[in-house]
Parts: sequence; C-alpha cells; structure tokens
Amino acid sequence: MKSGTRIGILGAGQLGRMLGLAGYPLDVDFVFLDPASEACAAPLGAHIHADYTDERALADFCGQIDLATFEFENVPNVAAEFVAARVPLHPNPRALTAGQDRLSEKALFSSLGIPVPTHAAVDSREGLAAAVAITGLPAVLKTRRMGYDGKGQAVLRTPADLDAAWNAIGGQPLILEAFVPFTREVSCLAVRARDGSMAFYPLVENVHRAGILRTATPTVNDPLQAMGEAYARRVAEHLDYVGVLAFEFFVANGELIANEIAPRVHNSGHWTIEGAETSQFENHLRAIVGLPLGSTALRGASVMVNYIGLAPDIEAASALEGVHTHLYGKTPKPQRKIGHATVTAPDAASLQARLAKLLAILPDGG
Repeated sequence: MKSGTRIGILGAGQLGRMLGLAGYPLDVDFVFLDPASEACAAPLGAHIHADYTDERALADFCGQIDLATFEFENVPNVAAEFVAARVPLHPNPRALTAGQDRLSEKALFSSLGIPVPTHAAVDSREGLAAAVAITGLPAVLKTRRMGYDGKGQAVLRTPADLDAAWNAIGGQPLILEAFVPFTREVSCLAVRARDGSMAFYPLVENVHRAGILRTATPTVNDPLQAMGEAYARRVAEHLDYVGVLAFEFFVANGELIANEIAPRVHNSGHWTIEGAETSQFENHLRAIVGLPLGSTALRGASVMVNYIGLAPDIEAASALEGVHTHLYGKTPKPQRKIGHATVTAPDAASLQARLAKLLAILPDGG
C-alpha cells in the first residue's frame, strides 16, 4: 500500500462515512459515487453525484482511484463489472451479486451444506398457494430483490392472509420462507484478506423491532461461534471474497439457520469502533489494500444501539458513562437510522446498567 492510496466507494451512506473515518489514520483518500445529492459520506472525500449506471461518471470515478469497494449491496451488477474491468474491486462482482436475489442466495447456501429455512419461489397468486403447501404456515413472503429493514416483506399466519400479502408486494419475483421458531438472531462478522487469511469477530446477538435492528451485542464464548465461522468461511472461500462479510443467522434448536449475507461492513458490527481492537471498517480497508488484518479481540463488554428516527438529547447522552454517540448527518425521518451509540463497560453487569440509562433517554425508548 502506498501513501495517499485513493479508494473509490460505490455508495456514500453512513457505511461509506464510517469507512472514510477509519481510512484517515491510514492516509487513505476517498472518492464516492452516489446518486443522492445529500450523501452523508460526501464530506469525507470527493463526491461524484451520478447514477450507478452512468458510464461517463463511472469512467471518471475509475480514473481517480487506485482500487474500489462498495458500501451498498444493491449496486447494479453492470456498474460493478464496469469498475472491475478498470481497477481492482473488492469484494468482486460475483460476491456482490451472490446475495442480491434471495432465491439464488438460498441455493448457494444449500450447495455449501449450510442449513436454510424451507422455501419456495413465488411468481403468481396461484404460485403463492402452492408455495404455502410446501412451507406450511406461518411463513414470510419476501421480495427476492431489494428490501431491507423489514421492507418488502409480509407475514402469513393463516390462509386468510394470502390475498393481503399478494396485494401488498405481489407482481414481482418473490420467495416464501417457512417461519423459523428462533430463540436468537445472530450475525457472524468475518474478514478475508487478499492472501486468503481470515479473522472473525465474536458472534453478535441482534434484536430487531418492526424489522429494524435496534441493538447488537457481541457474545463471549458463544457455543455456536465455531459453526458461524465455518459457514462464513465456506461462503468467503467459495466467492474468493476480500473484505468484511456479514452472515446473518437464526438460532433454532441449538443450530444456525442461514438467513442472508451482506457483502460489506454491517450495522451489527458498528460496536467494533469502540468495542474491538480493530473496527470492522479498518479491517475492511486493511483487507482490500493488502495490509495484515487487525486483531478482532474485544476491549471489554459493549453493545450497539441504533438511533431510529430521532437522536436523543446529545448533551444528556454525552453525560452518560461509557456512551459513544455517532451521528450520520442525516435528516431525521420516521424509521430512519440517523446514528448509533456504542455503550462500553468493563463487564456485562456494568454494561446493562449503562445501557438502561441510555435507553431511558431515547425518544422511542430504544
């Protein structure tokens, strides 16, 4: 890695912003390409304001950088292929597209021996009824593409729910997944270097509300750690992956059931900024530029809390011991992630006490 390396990032949201912040100590400069006029990562580098499929803008983007990555998994494949033909792109286009279609994603997991929920493709109202016969009820109907934070999904509990679900999201490729009676939701955060070496963070226990991640807590000595690492390694090696990979799982009957992958730094890893020896953002940059991976060891106990819709009273939050606030420069909107806090403590008991104090001052109670 040479001094002043310029990294191009497709996407300029909060993940790009945090990659930029992690890159400054490494003397890395950034160029972002994003169609949003008020992209929150823009202050961290040059911002090319253009659509992802604008070839003139993509050529300009490639001409300014040494290598590229992305912070948004729904970058069109044509854009990724265009960039990869001109500069190194990590992760590669195949890794980007692996998780863009939920049906092919499930097929990938199954081919690698990773358990998945019972599921079926749905392309019509009649097909939905046929899929229910395969999965049973309850089940979750999802769009095969796009959809995040609970968007593009409908829960089916009884046959009476089918028409409403179809009317809400039908008319596009869908997948029906049997509901998994999970006891926990966890994610495995892995990072793979150019030379194939890998590092793993402790499994993260995630709590969602209304489909949006609320808290993410790294676990200690989780009995499923080795299983999560094995599954993440299979995917990363199969895809010749470089960078941070997030793998989300349901825990049911003491086993991990694959939900989805995110080929990028991930919301469930934000705690690593204060809670780990090397943050997921720094490790992603280390991986893609060819530096040795940093330690993923914990620095004590921590938990990440998303700020949804509105931020807390910043003065009050700043007065709380162990609370580290990160705001993204976003306009507050209902159900929008506008920032997060990492709560740190020397031990689990102290962490819970500090977390309770933060949740008490959040506008929605966390």
